[in-house]
Amino acid sequence: MTEKEDGHLLPYARREDFHVGRATELSGRRKFFYRCLEILPGVASWTTIIGVVLLSIYTPFVAAYFVIAFALYWVLKTAFLSYHLRYNWKRLRHHMSLDWKSLIARFDYDNLYHVVILPFYKEPASVVSASLEALANVRYDSKNIIVVLASEERAGGQAGEVLKEMKERYGSRFGFFLTTVHPKDLPGEMAGKGSNATYAAEQVRINVLDVHGIRYDQTLVSIFDIDTVIYPDYFNCLVWHFMTAENPLKSSFQPVPIFNNNIWEVPAISRVVAMSSTFWEMIQQERPERMATFSSHSVSFKALYEVGYWQKNMVSEDSRIFWNLLLANNGKYDVVPLSYPVSMDANAAPSFFKTLAQIYKQHRRWTYGVENLCYVMYHFTQNKNIPLRQRIKIILQQAEGYWSLVTNPIMLFILGWAPIYLGSEQFHQTVLSYNLPIMVRDLLILAMFGLVISSFISLTLIPPRPQKASRFHYLVMAIQWIMVPATMIVFSAIPGLDAQTRLMFGKYMGFWVTPKDR
Repeated sequence: MTEKEDGHLLPYARREDFHVGRATELSGRRKFFYRCLEILPGVASWTTIIGVVLLSIYTPFVAAYFVIAFALYWVLKTAFLSYHLRYNWKRLRHHMSLDWKSLIARFDYDNLYHVVILPFYKEPASVVSASLEALANVRYDSKNIIVVLASEERAGGQAGEVLKEMKERYGSRFGFFLTTVHPKDLPGEMAGKGSNATYAAEQVRINVLDVHGIRYDQTLVSIFDIDTVIYPDYFNCLVWHFMTAENPLKSSFQPVPIFNNNIWEVPAISRVVAMSSTFWEMIQQERPERMATFSSHSVSFKALYEVGYWQKNMVSEDSRIFWNLLLANNGKYDVVPLSYPVSMDANAAPSFFKTLAQIYKQHRRWTYGVENLCYVMYHFTQNKNIPLRQRIKIILQQAEGYWSLVTNPIMLFILGWAPIYLGSEQFHQTVLSYNLPIMVRDLLILAMFGLVISSFISLTLIPPRPQKASRFHYLVMAIQWIMVPATMIVFSAIPGLDAQTRLMFGKYMGFWVTPKDR
């Protein structure tokens, strides 16, 4: 059931419950139940990993057959994901070749406004100006673009200087240009992107939309990371998908983030990890039923306003807003894939080891999105207006995703040798023991052919080679994909296990801002 209060759409529960971020924000039985859900992902992952080791020690024959079955499963999964990657790559290239301005000429969109929120902390002026310059050069009527440069009070005077400089340089190039300073230490807030964006959105509503009579249902909000450089036809592409969506006011619109702004300057390992993240988002665009919003995305202002904007107490606010909207609309809410890119930064720091540390911390923050699984499971038990079949399907899909993210790479590393080194003497004397590593090796080599596709596609998504980079870099960028097995473990599985373990023990994470260095 829903009701209205202060113009906002209230979901089935109290708003304070709807925007719960962790178990400590509840009380009584609700707190206990939510806490059990927070423990569950970590328990499942650790049980799987430890179970594989114990299986290899006490029942090596069972473990050996499980190893073969899992390796075969990995080959099939790799082929399945490679198929989706290749298909979305073709779709993305096609979308980039279209004349979107001509395609939307048949629509009446003169009264459609675009709010662009750019939260930033202590990023240098060069990063901020690159994003604003791209916005200023889009093939779209700038009078209908409302830019909000959203700073943080806790960032200090440097951020204030950037605000002033950007206002002077770009203030006259858009219909409206706002600068906001999010106050620090507000009650109920976590310092991070969600609380900053929510403050900025409300300032836009008060100072622009309401003052100028701009309708909420004719306003799209694009929330971009500060390093996001959009392509010239982004808004045209967005308008087309908004106008043709089945439920445009109950949909979020997700571009493909390509982490290539600084791809020629970062270490090879940073390139591989960054492009792997891009590939995963491309694969997800071919499976929209499994998608949630990620990083930079767009959504109707009306939908945002109805749920009170982004949660202010969350690490993974970019995906949480989708679940907020799904629950508020009783399951009738979609993510529409744009298959159109936006460019962002790959991880870079002044030194190689600092870069590695940044990559790890960023992926730990991303994989801390497992907190959304707990949130969804909790609220699915409260909101019976969502069809049971839909609730079960979503929970299983999300649970499998977070479980496999952590366990599959580690199992691939463990399974090849665990039965051999941990098994009994009786097992060592069998033909199965001799053939096991050979079969697993051959199956994994077969799975590695997917990296050839990844290598080729990655070369088509990078910007033109700068003069200071030699042609030899192309060869390096092609063969760097041999690092994928290691990066899957070090920068995917282990950060994910770290995040789940922290959540399991109630060691809640705060929002870590990825430094930008160019």
